Amino acid sequence: MSTESQHPLVSLADYELAAADRLDPGTLAYYAGGAGDEITMRDNVAAWRRLAIAPRMLVGVGQRDPSVTVLGQRRPHPLIVAPMAFQRLANPDGEVATARGAARTGAIMCLSTLGTTSAPALAQDAPECGRWFQLYVFADRGVSRELMAQAVEHGYEALVVTVDLPVLGVRERELRTGVHAATAEAVSSAVAAGAKGVMTPTDFAALVDPDLNWYDIERFAAESPLPVLVKGVLTPRDARLAAENGARGVIVSNHGGRQLDTVLASADALPAIVEAVGDRLDVLVDGGIRRGTDVLKALALGARAVLVGRPVLWGLTLDGADGVTRVLSILLAELDNALALAGAPRAAELDKSLVTPAPWAVQSR
Repeated sequence: MSTESQHPLVSLADYELAAADRLDPGTLAYYAGGAGDEITMRDNVAAWRRLAIAPRMLVGVGQRDPSVTVLGQRRPHPLIVAPMAFQRLANPDGEVATARGAARTGAIMCLSTLGTTSAPALAQDAPECGRWFQLYVFADRGVSRELMAQAVEHGYEALVVTVDLPVLGVRERELRTGVHAATAEAVSSAVAAGAKGVMTPTDFAALVDPDLNWYDIERFAAESPLPVLVKGVLTPRDARLAAENGARGVIVSNHGGRQLDTVLASADALPAIVEAVGDRLDVLVDGGIRRGTDVLKALALGARAVLVGRPVLWGLTLDGADGVTRVLSILLAELDNALALAGAPRAAELDKSLVTPAPWAVQSR
């Protein structure tokens, strides 16, 4: 029976609360927790609320178009499912259920290197879903290149290189509750890297090369037939370096507030990065997207698309593929409503004139 038929879940916040009751403490800590005092994690959500919308009237909004262009491809809307590890902790079908749920809405799914479904298996079991592959670069570059080759062979459309995890952040919720360990065999990329036996998230993170540098990005961009995006950029300096080293895009991200606490919220970092490289790269953003109005604000600030993470996990936890579809559908319905009420019927034409610092936020500082 669908969760929604038992209790009306009408917002992403509803799904979050319901999922928290369903998940065991260790898994909840892993999914919901952040680094340090979780200041950045909380501020990711709060930063979008510090922006007010300046709506336009009498512009004709009877027909609305949420489509956007990302990496030269027209997409039906700006939502992308962010890469997230160990999704079988939420649901036995894991990443396959997420991909099937995303496909029903036309959303791209970005598969994590540390997913509990391999790139070939996901392509076989959810061929209808548009797919990107997120790459953690291992010390053994041969393994990383093989993962990239698998993505190319199996129809993935972009390579997302995550650069903000040279070591694992200090995640106190996980330390207090004890996160479920998994066998290396549950994560095919870990097996390819030579891992064996029971591993914690810290053990899996230790496979990532802490000496990754811009030369590596240049090499991957040169060798990959797929467009390369650099995920984990928070400064104009690094965005310019991404452009200079062959990336096609950057994802403004602080890893969901899970790595270094007290870095900028994504919404606060976004405008300067768009100003620096928006004419050279596709700029995307993740972190704290919980409302359709957040999506509108991100696009108005210059993002081409947004990645949605934790809310998708809440939907997956509660109702598998159907839950994922429902969470994304709620966001899309809210975005459609926001486009109408903001007097901005075409998502691709949003601009920064539609947002302004919120007086309630200024007064509270």
